[in-house]
Amino acid sequence: MKKILLTIISLISYGKVAAQADCSTPANVLINSTTTAPAFTDETGTAPTVFCGLNNNNQVPTKGKWYRYSALQNNTVIISTLLAQNNNADTRVIVYTGTCGSLVCVGSNDDYNGTYSSYLSFAVTAGTNYTIVFDNRYSQSAFDFTLSLAPPPAPDRLSFTSTPVSGITGTYNNCIVDMNGDYKDDIVSAISTTQFAISYQQNAGAFNTTTFTVPNTTVLPSWSIAGGDYDNNGYNDLVYGSGSGITILKSNNDGSAYSVFRKPQNYLTQRTNFVDINNDGDLDLFVCDDNSPNRYYYNDGSGNIGEQTQGGLGVFATGGNYASNWFDYDNDGDVDMHMSKCGQGGSAVGGNINEMYRNNGDGTYTNVAAAANLADPEQCWSSAVGDFNNDGWMDIIVGVNSTSNGNTNVKRNNGDGTFTSVTAGSGYDIINATGREYVAQDFDNDGFLDVLGSGNNIMFGDGNFRFTPNPNTYALSAVDRPIGDLNNDGFLDIQNGNSVMFNNGNSNKWIKINLQGVQSNRNGIGARVEIYGSWGRQIRYVQSGTGFQNMSTITAHFGLGPETQITQIIIKWPSGVIDAINNTTANQNLLIVEGSSPLGNETFASSGVSIYPVPTKDVLNISTSDSITMKNAQIYDLNGKLVVKSEITNGQINVNSLTSGTYIILLNDTNDKGYSQKFIKE
Repeated sequence: MKKILLTIISLISYGKVAAQADCSTPANVLINSTTTAPAFTDETGTAPTVFCGLNNNNQVPTKGKWYRYSALQNNTVIISTLLAQNNNADTRVIVYTGTCGSLVCVGSNDDYNGTYSSYLSFAVTAGTNYTIVFDNRYSQSAFDFTLSLAPPPAPDRLSFTSTPVSGITGTYNNCIVDMNGDYKDDIVSAISTTQFAISYQQNAGAFNTTTFTVPNTTVLPSWSIAGGDYDNNGYNDLVYGSGSGITILKSNNDGSAYSVFRKPQNYLTQRTNFVDINNDGDLDLFVCDDNSPNRYYYNDGSGNIGEQTQGGLGVFATGGNYASNWFDYDNDGDVDMHMSKCGQGGSAVGGNINEMYRNNGDGTYTNVAAAANLADPEQCWSSAVGDFNNDGWMDIIVGVNSTSNGNTNVKRNNGDGTFTSVTAGSGYDIINATGREYVAQDFDNDGFLDVLGSGNNIMFGDGNFRFTPNPNTYALSAVDRPIGDLNNDGFLDIQNGNSVMFNNGNSNKWIKINLQGVQSNRNGIGARVEIYGSWGRQIRYVQSGTGFQNMSTITAHFGLGPETQITQIIIKWPSGVIDAINNTTANQNLLIVEGSSPLGNETFASSGVSIYPVPTKDVLNISTSDSITMKNAQIYDLNGKLVVKSEITNGQINVNSLTSGTYIILLNDTNDKGYSQKFIKE
């Protein structure tokens, strides 16, 4: 794993720092900080007289806010007021070195990139003091500004080799998923309404292609495709999404033939997903509708997707629904859904407002986008979702296929049900590229998620919401580029039309995890996979249908950097079962069957926490050290099944409803650290 420099991992600070009166006594600011600069009417600071190229147009500023940054290392630093909370406040900034009597211009900025904000990137030298001043040339208002490290230099460690694959055929080459149950990624090609092909992965990037003849599908996956085993027979099925509805291709019990189930509805489909919407253990089908409320089809448990329902999950009357992404955004144990909206294709005004649907735990969902700061007005065809800073909370990069309502927006999950835009300084703030497909994966296996998206390029993440485009150029299809490990070497490849862009890799380590559900759906779609090691934690959600059009692998893939050991793997299944696998080595493919490694007493640290009385009849008391504050608890039986989920009230949990037996209690503190102990219920 890459080691983060001290200046990067410093605690992020946020506070009001009173700017001093003049250049000689500026307020100190730190790297990775957000500072609230008070209104000029509240300050008496003197105005700058050296303007470093800024034009005053005969209206000289009368006040200034003065700050100082002392560089500890040679680096590139960004100062920015391009923040959502500033509401495009009119600011301008100047940066100097030297003494107050002899200031030397470093740089200045006003009206960055068509906004009224200030944004300046400048190189710094260790041991040098930098004087920063904002003036009141245009506004007297208060504002926030950030000081952060610029994204690292562009990586040169990753390249791809384009290799034609003769078996890939057809026009809609946009599905990578295991189709024969060997847990290797295969490639599905739709050829016509009566034929499709599967290129089965063999060894070292070779494929063996079989063409299947099917009854007339009527439609082709002109807009999207998704795969999942909705009848739990061990072989994945497909759904085609088109401009006139959907068709399901259902595998028989040995993967040798497929039947066709054509839904009679005629509507403009966008993203399709297999997902267990009502968490009954069977995969349902969700379909984004561009012209009407979304559509979803419940699985009756016998492999029949027959019930069709409109409304509920995306009720905007005229649609604009482009891509649904299913994951647990609030870490409450059930799957939620983020909807990327475009607002074109017949949608009325407001159809481009993105939505965030919270799972209420009872089969219903509530749109909480406004409260979560996710009601973004974007021309968005898809968004990349992942834990980009490895803090255990899923973040969102809101992609754009048009900049008419703004550029790509990077949203950090605050862990309290809200998100904050951290686009400034992320690298996405200085590119204007667009794209349909935004998908998060770790292409260079450094342990930090990257994004295939804007400009048909990879933006490499550094674990601190800074992204840098791949300098090795390659020609990718704008839409036809599903992702998977197509030569089983642990590095993710990209299908590109009739070719595969094979990832040439590097020395970093990896692990791939495939799931087989028992109580949950066979694919484990909706499961949360966590890995722990010397680097901390990484998480992935198993999903069918990310991005806008393609189907990428459902294997949970993790890069490990140079690390060779994984301390623990935790699988949180949709059923509530938790499996824990300890002390695993890198560079291997794992298959984990639900319930095969149930949660044990050794799973989490118990230091500093005690529970009593044991045995207990009605109530468990929780005692902690002064440095630990508990937030909530989950109780599991010895099969790993979740039986109680509760907030902690006055240091107690009521267990009266439990039957007699032995249980495991998992406590979570306010820093999301877990503590686990066994207890006996009388």
